[in-house]
Amino acid sequence: MLPVCSKQSRLNIYGNWKSKESGCVTMPEFSKLSSLMKKTSDKVRVPNKVSRRFSLGGKDRRETIIGGLFVTPALVMYAIFVLVPLVLSVYYSFFRWNGITPMTWVGLKNYRTVFEVPDLLATIFNAFKLVLFFSIIPVGLGLIVASVIQRVGSGRFGSITRTVLFLPQVIPLVAAGIIWGWLLALPGLINEVLTAVGLESFTRAWLGDFTWALPSVGMIGVWVLLGFCTVLLSTGITKIDPALYESARIDGASWWNEFLSITVPLLKYEIGVCLTVTVINALSAFDIVYVSTAGGPGNSTAVPGVKIYILAFTEQRIGLASALAVLLMILVLVVVLPLQRLNREEE
Repeated sequence: MLPVCSKQSRLNIYGNWKSKESGCVTMPEFSKLSSLMKKTSDKVRVPNKVSRRFSLGGKDRRETIIGGLFVTPALVMYAIFVLVPLVLSVYYSFFRWNGITPMTWVGLKNYRTVFEVPDLLATIFNAFKLVLFFSIIPVGLGLIVASVIQRVGSGRFGSITRTVLFLPQVIPLVAAGIIWGWLLALPGLINEVLTAVGLESFTRAWLGDFTWALPSVGMIGVWVLLGFCTVLLSTGITKIDPALYESARIDGASWWNEFLSITVPLLKYEIGVCLTVTVINALSAFDIVYVSTAGGPGNSTAVPGVKIYILAFTEQRIGLASALAVLLMILVLVVVLPLQRLNREEE
């Protein structure tokens, strides 16, 4: 702390000298102090915008590298089990190959065979028939059930109903196919119930009948996918403002009017998701069909997935199976991509 200087001492300061008695700081000491402050300010200089930008860029780059390291294992597995088989399938589709002997180039002949052989072309039509059972019916019934649950009661009754309907999603599809194979057999429970109520004339081997085999497989799909659609649509209904239903009821609207004017329009996004998932399941069906009928009787329940398996692993026609698989992939994309686009527009 500097002592208080007298007038004479201040003059001495201006004269660049000081007496030991005064204790006042002279000009040379002030110059040393200023130089020291300058050096200190240089050391603690505030970083400019450029250095700040470089530091932030380095941080973002480090986070990107760390995120890439976490994603890399998943990308590697996806490439090994999805991308590589996809590329190989396209490659094999241009050859005639039994999986052992050398491959023979045939060009587009395998693709022409798919469209020329009636049994192979019929599998694609069967897949589109399953869309009715795997997609249209579950989504329609799911809308009605979800609306009824919302109107009757969303408490314990709604929770129990959603749980019971969702149980088939937990059961493996192979197990579901086996169970329904027993139920739909000639001495199965379905025929026993029909006999008990006096409808014995309607009993048949449902999965062995050329006419009823495909609809029977389709009803298995309805049973499996109904719970998924109901739970998803019920979740969507909970997001709708209850005041809309109350206003409609005050105006005297019936349940059907509420369903058409409020529920369906406000659930377009959820309906689009259900349609996308169920259509993919219908076109790429394999588990239920193979376990319950294996494509029979004859070719009545054969779908592309089952036929690809039979061609590749039973008949050793790898090239033709690959061509059918590529066409199935294109078919799924052609059907699903417009649904996705419509869904994004609604969102």
